[in-house]
Amino acid sequence: MRPLDPRLSRYARATRTYLAVTVGLGLATTALIIIQAAVLAHVIAAAEQDGAGLAALRGSLILLAVVIALRAVVSYGQELGAHLAAAKAMSQLRHALMRRAVALGPSWLAGERSGELALLVGRGIEALDPYFARYLPQLVLAGLVPLAVVITIVSADWLSALIIIVTLPLIPVFMALIGIATRQRMHRQWRALSTLSAHILDIVAGLATLRLFGRAQAQAEVLRRTGDEYRRATMTQLRLAFLSAFVLELLSTLSVALIAVSIGLRLLHGTFDLETGLLVLILAPEAYLPVRAVGAQFHASMEGVTAAQRVFDVLETPVPAPSGHVPVPDLNAAEIRLDAVSVTRAGRDRPVLDGLDLVLAPGERVALVGPSGSGKTTVLSLLLGFLAPTSGTIRVGGTDLAALNVEQWRRHVAWVPQRPYLFSGTVADNVRLGAPDAGDADVWAALRQAEAATFVADLPEGLATRLGEHGAGLSAGQRQRIALARAFLRDAPLLLLDEPTAGLDAESEAAVLAAIERLSAGRTVLLVAHRAASVRSAERVVVLHAGRAGPRRALAVGGPVGVTA
Repeated sequence: MRPLDPRLSRYARATRTYLAVTVGLGLATTALIIIQAAVLAHVIAAAEQDGAGLAALRGSLILLAVVIALRAVVSYGQELGAHLAAAKAMSQLRHALMRRAVALGPSWLAGERSGELALLVGRGIEALDPYFARYLPQLVLAGLVPLAVVITIVSADWLSALIIIVTLPLIPVFMALIGIATRQRMHRQWRALSTLSAHILDIVAGLATLRLFGRAQAQAEVLRRTGDEYRRATMTQLRLAFLSAFVLELLSTLSVALIAVSIGLRLLHGTFDLETGLLVLILAPEAYLPVRAVGAQFHASMEGVTAAQRVFDVLETPVPAPSGHVPVPDLNAAEIRLDAVSVTRAGRDRPVLDGLDLVLAPGERVALVGPSGSGKTTVLSLLLGFLAPTSGTIRVGGTDLAALNVEQWRRHVAWVPQRPYLFSGTVADNVRLGAPDAGDADVWAALRQAEAATFVADLPEGLATRLGEHGAGLSAGQRQRIALARAFLRDAPLLLLDEPTAGLDAESEAAVLAAIERLSAGRTVLLVAHRAASVRSAERVVVLHAGRAGPRRALAVGGPVGVTA
C-alpha cells in the first residue's frame, strides 16, 4: 500500500476530514515551531550578549510560554483527532469488508479460511490504529516542517540551509531501501500469523474428532512449528526496525553536527552573530525530526498496512451480477428449466457442471443423485442465486433467473442443507429465521409438522431454551428437524433439500423422512441424496456424472445410491 493510499478515502470516508484537519494542525505546528525557535534564540542572545534581565525579557518569555502552551494544545488536538478518526475509519472499513463478504456470497466464502478472515476483521483492521494515529500525522509534518524550516534558515544562513538540503534527502532514500526489505518480511509475518490463526480455529472446531482419533498431540506439534515461524518473522522485523532507527538517528545526528561545527567556527571568528546562530541550531533538528519520526512510525504501522492491502483485495473482488428487477412468476404454475448450464471454477481442470439440462415441473419431486463431486450441490447454489452459470441459462416460467429480483426470489425458496446452521439463541429464534414475524403458535405448528415438537417440549424452557453455537446441546437429527421446521414456517413453493438424512441414525432418519413427506406436498422439490430411502418418494430421479445428467442408474435399496455402469 502506498504511503497515502487513495482507496482509504474511498472505503473509509472519515479519512478525508481527518486529512484536512491533520494538514491544518500540521501548518499550525510548523508556524509555532518557527516562532518558538525565533523567540528562544532572541531570549538567549539578549541575556548573553546584552545582559538583559527578567524585566526586559518578560514580554518575550510570556510569548514563549504561550507558544509552548499552544504547541501542547495543537499536539493534544492532533492526537485526539487521530484516534477518533482512526476509530471511525476502522469501523467504516470493517463494515465495508463485511458488506462485501455478504455480497460475494457463500461460493466465495467457501474458498476462504474462516480463521484468516476473522483475524483480518479483528486484529488486522485494528492494527491500522498506528497508521492513522501516528504515521499519517508524521507524514504530513514531514512534508510541511522541513520545507518551512529550510526557507526560514535560507534567509538567515545559506550555508546551513545548503547542508540541510544536501543531507535531508538521504533519510528518505534509506527509508525507501529499508521499506523494501520491511515490506517483504512484513508480508511473511502476516502470512505466518494468518496461518497460525486459521489453524488454531480449525483445530478448536475439530477438537473432538482429533481427540477421538488420537491426533491432538500431532496438531500441537504443527502449532508449535507455526508459532516458531511467526516468532522468527516477528524478531526479524524487530531487528530491522531497530537497525533502521539507528541509521536514521545517525544520519540526522551527523547532519546537525555538521551545521553546529560550521556555526561554531564562524562564531569563533566573529563572522556570525549569536542570535542567528542560535536560531539555526534550534531549527536544524526540527527539519530532521518529522522525517525520522515517519521512519519510526512506518514500522509500527506496517502490520496494519499489510492487513489493509488484504482488505482492499477483498473489497475489490468483483461481486456477482447485480440483482434484476423482474417480479418472480407464480412458482405453483411456473416451470424451472436449466438449459446447457455449465459452471467452471478456478483451479479445477474440468467444469463442475458441463452443459447440464434439467427441468423441474410445477409440483414435481425430483431427486438428484450421483457420486461426490458430480455437481449436485452446485445445482442448488445456482437455484439459490449464490452462483451464476459460466454459460447456459436458468429460466423460471420463461424468464431468466438473472433478471429476477434475487431477494424476492429467495423468499420463494426453502432450503434445508446437509448441516443446517443453528446460531446462539433460543429455539424459537432459530425456527423463525425464515419468518421473523411468526407467533409462538405458528412456531409450535411448524415444529409438530417437522417431528420436533416432542423433544422441544422436553427442553428446560421449551421454545425459550437457548442453544449454543451450531446448535450445541442438540443431536444431529434434532438439528435437522429444527431446520425442517424453518422450512415449514417459511411455506415457500420451491423446496431444496441437500442430503437431509446424511449421518443420521435409523430412528432420526425415519422422523426426518416423515417430515419431508409432509413438507413436499404441493411443492416443487429438488432433493439431493446419496441414500435410496431418501429418494423413494421422488417422482423422477436424475443422475449426475461428471457434471452431466445421465441415464437413471440402479439404486441399492436401503443403502447408498448405487452408481453402476
